[in-house]
Amino acid sequence: MDEKIYLDNAATTYVSGEVLNEMLPCFNTIYGNSSSVHKFGREAIGIVDRARDRIANVINAEKSNEIYFTSGGTEANNWAIKGIASANRDKGNHIITSSIEHDSVLASCKCLEKLGFKITYLPVDQHGLVSIADLMHQIKKETILISIMSVNNEIGTIQNIKAIAKTAHESGIIFHTDATQALGNLMINVQDMEIDVMTMSAHKVYGPKGVGALYIKNGIKIDNLIDGGSQERGKRGGTLNVPAIAGFGKAVEIAGRDLSVNQQKLKAIRTYFLEKVTEKIPYIHLNGHAQQKVQSIVNLAFEMIEGESILMLLDLDGISVSTGSACASGSTELSHVLKAIGLDEELARGSIRFSFGKSITKAKVDYVIEKLVSAVEKLRNISPLTKTGRAKKQDNKK
Repeated sequence: MDEKIYLDNAATTYVSGEVLNEMLPCFNTIYGNSSSVHKFGREAIGIVDRARDRIANVINAEKSNEIYFTSGGTEANNWAIKGIASANRDKGNHIITSSIEHDSVLASCKCLEKLGFKITYLPVDQHGLVSIADLMHQIKKETILISIMSVNNEIGTIQNIKAIAKTAHESGIIFHTDATQALGNLMINVQDMEIDVMTMSAHKVYGPKGVGALYIKNGIKIDNLIDGGSQERGKRGGTLNVPAIAGFGKAVEIAGRDLSVNQQKLKAIRTYFLEKVTEKIPYIHLNGHAQQKVQSIVNLAFEMIEGESILMLLDLDGISVSTGSACASGSTELSHVLKAIGLDEELARGSIRFSFGKSITKAKVDYVIEKLVSAVEKLRNISPLTKTGRAKKQDNKK
């Protein structure tokens, strides 16, 4: 197969044709500064308002003014964690999050620790789920924020967000969720799920890079992260990226429109892929929850070989996969997510994330399986871990 196959959609997606068409006029036809009061500016702010309305409608925000545009998910997470902590410090200095959050959440919490805040990092079980009982046990009278991601970006596990939010609200605590991997994969209703603050990013849903949003329920106290002009109702300074915002709004609208069809297709692809791979390759393990997961992510641990080697061989065959979060690419450290779910070092280093997109086909999956089987067999034949690993298995059978 000459065509390159991209299975790293959890890292980023391509910009869809519909989204690109929405963006193009904003570069050379409707190019005014959205803060300007003249006709060009009014046209630009009209595009921004339409995008805001589209996003609010898909996530069922009560009002569109609860959507604030950012430069991406990382800024939105930083703003949520630091802004809520700063604005509510008079009420307490304790924050609860999980051990498998995105680096932008964990790094924001580490930053706050230096400023005197107390952070509890909840453990997860072997499937990547936070325990509600553990959460309740860690709540203190000083707790002001609970931040738990909706879907883990490495293993695809879906958290019990509504139950976590209810638990937070029973103690008068603000609840934030990083929904970067959930948008486009799950139906999100911020009112029904009782979400106070939520992070989103365009480039995970076939929109452009460099734009995201923070949903902030009206009435939530949050300080600014970026000061400047009066943009975003005085909450986030900086000239708005109108083309990217236009694309973001359209991408979210499409994600909501096509959610059911895309998820049915991805479920069929995921099921087929797992059945064939487990049938053809021994000594593999599924990382994450087998049922409570998004359909687009499959994270597999291959015994006795390293994931990086599999990645490189597949890349030579035109197949793009990853060994974890793109934000940690290049790091020699083990994935903090895989460590948190209890994988030993060998299995963690032997793990690969396959993340499917809406353009995937059965023919492409068959090609991937063929090349994956070949790569694993080749690597196990030369791996120094193979002899040791097989010896361990023989000992376990005795």
